[in-house]
Amino acid sequence: MESNFVDYVKIMCRSGKGGKGSMHLRHVKYNPNGGPDGGDGGKGGSIILRGNHNYWTLLHLKYERHIFAEHGGNGGRDKCHGTDGKDIYIDVPCGTVVYNAETGKYICDVTYDGQEVMLLKGGRGGLGNFQFRTATNQAPRYAQPGEPMQEMTIILELKLLADVGLVGFPNAGKSTLVSALSNAKPKIANYPFTTMEPSLGIVGYRDGKSFVMADIPGIIEGASEGKGLGLRFLRHIERNSLLLFMVPGDTDDIKREYEILLNELQQFNPEMLDKHRVLAVTKSDLLDEELIEMLRETLPQDLPVVFISAVTGYGLDELKDVLWRELNAESNKIQGIMAEDSLVHRDKDMSMFAQELADEGEDEDIEYIDVEDVEDLEDFEYEDDEEV
Repeated sequence: MESNFVDYVKIMCRSGKGGKGSMHLRHVKYNPNGGPDGGDGGKGGSIILRGNHNYWTLLHLKYERHIFAEHGGNGGRDKCHGTDGKDIYIDVPCGTVVYNAETGKYICDVTYDGQEVMLLKGGRGGLGNFQFRTATNQAPRYAQPGEPMQEMTIILELKLLADVGLVGFPNAGKSTLVSALSNAKPKIANYPFTTMEPSLGIVGYRDGKSFVMADIPGIIEGASEGKGLGLRFLRHIERNSLLLFMVPGDTDDIKREYEILLNELQQFNPEMLDKHRVLAVTKSDLLDEELIEMLRETLPQDLPVVFISAVTGYGLDELKDVLWRELNAESNKIQGIMAEDSLVHRDKDMSMFAQELADEGEDEDIEYIDVEDVEDLEDFEYEDDEEV
């Protein structure tokens, strides 16, 4: 069954072209030399991105492959102004990043509700010959054409906004933890890659406080080179304030698995290592207290370590305390404020871009042929109105 979670779409956008100015000379029964009265052309419609917190995926854009704004209307006689083309607003979930599909270049980032970003500006309408009248040129016989439209094929890529992002190998217990701490109901099964799409859960804390936790599909060694499923979903933890690494307690070498996960994040985006980190050793109900103390001495000392069991509830309260403390640490707040306006989005690596599009089902070309007749820019009009 096809998933409703869509975090990657490719669409073609086109703004409207400006309308032509009118070249008209007024010539009526009682005013045969009425002079120029050609009106200006209307402005073409623009394409505008708008953040909308009511959306959480890009599903509504998956089958809307072309988005075109209206063209501006042409000017008319009697100084009539052409109609302005209607602007098109593309509503996207907060956390959407936009790239040029032709070059892979980063364009913009929509991060909060109501934010508007001009993607393609509509063409200005041309001036009518009424605007060019002067004392020495009282009957100008020319008018401006409207500005042309703009076209661009774009990639919309969603990066979920959450406080805590879960990082771990398949079957590390990430989905079980989310279901235990929140009302989210992710799929849980005893085989790898059970989680096929990211999910969010709101974790309740003391005194009515809460924070958002993001669960992504498990990553494996070599994910940064395209192995497994994790690479295409790692972008969803780029915005998280805190990373929670999860390694099962029955693993042969917990520290080594943690270092492998850390290395994959570094290969994907080195800036992710600047985030605060917490290590949770899952399935600790299989360990006794003596073994836990022995393991604790072998684990990294540069980050908080918590032994938990999502099945029995062991250590979950301590984990929430640690997560809340790290989220509200002064250094994390300062870093979050700095990152809010200085989050660096790298351009797409074009050597891997084609394969990325194929993986996302967006490798087919989007073409548009304008079947409108080519308009003659010389729109000279000379009307002889018979007014009684």
